[in-house]
Amino acid sequence: MKLRHLGLVYAVFTLLPAPAYALDLQQARASGLVAEKLDGYVAARSDAADVQALVTEINAKRKEEYNRISKENNQSVDVVAKLAAGQIINGLAPGVYYQTPEGGWKKR
Repeated sequence: MKLRHLGLVYAVFTLLPAPAYALDLQQARASGLVAEKLDGYVAARSDAADVQALVTEINAKRKEEYNRISKENNQSVDVVAKLAAGQIINGLAPGVYYQTPEGGWKKR
């Protein structure tokens, strides 16, 4: 019985700090794991599961916001996303990757 409780306590304590280690967009950009694309979304530059999950989450949130803005302004989502891309890329910190018109990656 004590071993079961000890195992449960161990499991709880190993799961608690997990959010502290979660990757965020700023960290992923700074470490070169993600890059900003010309279409207004981010791309993974790593196959790591946490990077892929972050990219999926960020792109879903951006798409939702682009949809909202497109409806308010009677513009297509693609137009809104491309306009946002320009603003995002222009505001990137030095050392962050972004997509070039040729399709490659360049550091700011």
